[in-house]
Amino acid sequence: MYKVSSYYDITENLRSTGNFRSIPAGNSDGRALIDLSSNDYLGLAEMQSLQERFFSDRANRLIPMTSSAARLLAGRQEEYLNLEKFLEELYLRPALLFNSGYHANTGLISSLAQAGKTLIVADKLAHASIIDGIVLSKADFTRFRHNDLNHLERILAKDAAKYDRVIIAVESVYSMDGDRADINALAEFKERYPNILLYVDEAHAFGVEGKQGLGLCRESSKYENVDVVVGTFGKAAASMGAFAAVSREIKDYLINRARSFIFSTALPPISAAWTRYMIETFLPMDDRREHLRKLGHILHNILQPLSPDFTITPSHIQPMIIGEASRTVEASMSLREEGFKVLPIRTPTVPPGTERLRISLSAALTVEDIARFGEALKQIMASL
Repeated sequence: MYKVSSYYDITENLRSTGNFRSIPAGNSDGRALIDLSSNDYLGLAEMQSLQERFFSDRANRLIPMTSSAARLLAGRQEEYLNLEKFLEELYLRPALLFNSGYHANTGLISSLAQAGKTLIVADKLAHASIIDGIVLSKADFTRFRHNDLNHLERILAKDAAKYDRVIIAVESVYSMDGDRADINALAEFKERYPNILLYVDEAHAFGVEGKQGLGLCRESSKYENVDVVVGTFGKAAASMGAFAAVSREIKDYLINRARSFIFSTALPPISAAWTRYMIETFLPMDDRREHLRKLGHILHNILQPLSPDFTITPSHIQPMIIGEASRTVEASMSLREEGFKVLPIRTPTVPPGTERLRISLSAALTVEDIARFGEALKQIMASL
């Protein structure tokens, strides 16, 4: 007879394999740590002057701190509509707000796909929220090898004609490896397969990549072929929430069918106002984006020799592959002793055998910070 494992047995197994997770205590020991695990890519979350300037406007101080209702029921819409209109001006198409990137991906994909009529083809390393959206959709799906467009082509040639619609789901900058999708090449598939809907999650590109930080899709010469652009506010924009830039037809459909939009209490109006303010702030910050790129190249020159069997992309996200959970945790703890916060990433977030330190850069860091980190990392890797 099949025996169901107790929750205790499951967590003990996680402990024994080095995969048990707990909420970090932060810097409660009072030590100043250089944070290399945050997604505050432009360093705006650390700039208290931005908050002071925002709240110096009395009108902002009077914006409600809660919506108290789902978006379709909320009495106050001004801040949401202002932000959506602003995003529409930037992306040249309508925008719809969601409470988080997770809400966006699960709500969008589960509603855009129809069981029996849609095939979803996702990159092997697509984010968990995309995978959860696929599962919720109950549509047929498959996955192509990471960034392998020849493999994607073979899948489409074999299966695309069997379905009313094929959704290709990718990230523009991948959250664990920091490498990039080829947006132009992906967009060209729509010219050969007219039933394709191209879905691109720009969570880790928004604010950082492309002209004005609007991501890789907006900069693409084939931008019109990208049907859905998802961006999140909780990373480079130092706020919270997410958006989808889509056609008017798709926006109207989502308002009526995306369950994560319909059945969630809306973001606080103050959050929407703050988000618009932060986007207006980062649009001209090309100097910070350039500094971030410079740091990425310096870090790449440190990491690649330490990981010769894994190709690392110069980026604001880079992995130090260790390949074993317990050793990855040990390396993280040792780096903390040296003054660096770099948290371990383990299975199931990444495939077994690719356990890693995920290093996230911020424009608030200096060249000297990265150099000191590199020296500490080299010594720790040599001692593991």
